[in-house]
Amino acid sequence: MLVAQWIVGVAGAYLAVGLLFAIPFALRGCQRIDPAAATGTWGFRLLVVPGAAALWPLLLRRWTGGVRQPPAERTAHRDAARGAGAR
Repeated sequence: MLVAQWIVGVAGAYLAVGLLFAIPFALRGCQRIDPAAATGTWGFRLLVVPGAAALWPLLLRRWTGGVRQPPAERTAHRDAARGAGAR
């Protein structure tokens, strides 16, 4: 029982920190790491909050690290088109 309480407490703390992070991130941070988000509506910003709360450590690192563009998407199709798919 003690382990279950500890897990629930850690998950609650993670969620609480995530929610505290998600509000300022939705208002200012998302537009700093993705310029396309600068024109996002309030509805978009509201939809970003749950994801930002769940992924707050990754987003915090990108926000404080000065990353200004989203990473380039890498798929098998793009690798094949560049010739990197043949191994």
